[in-house]
Amino acid sequence: MAEQSFSDIFTPDALKIIFPSDRSDNFFDALYGDASEGAYDISLEFRGNSKNELHFEFHLKERPGKCLVCSVTYGLPQVFNRHPIIDVKGVVQEIDRLLEGKAKCADWRLGRTNEVSKKLHVVPLIIKLG
Repeated sequence: MAEQSFSDIFTPDALKIIFPSDRSDNFFDALYGDASEGAYDISLEFRGNSKNELHFEFHLKERPGKCLVCSVTYGLPQVFNRHPIIDVKGVVQEIDRLLEGKAKCADWRLGRTNEVSKKLHVVPLIIKLG
């Protein structure tokens, strides 16, 4: 498969449709019974691609008056893997649909949580193309 850029497909607007901002509140409402208890907002960002992979990140951005560093974000890849509100499998299916046959999502995995700063942590989503 020839390397090509997919940034024209995975625009910020397209990613907001795949992973809407209200999903953060729904996630924290399910976890804590109150969305306002959440310490961060979750968004999906496209980071680029290599020959056989698409690279996305779930960005965890600290909410005003909250403490992202105080939250347990390092176990999130395992939680995200199976949480029905985050629905990584569904996110990957939507990404595959947007590809419209230009490539095919064959497999995916979540990487470890990376602390970019005290206010931003990221969970990589790597999609293998096949």
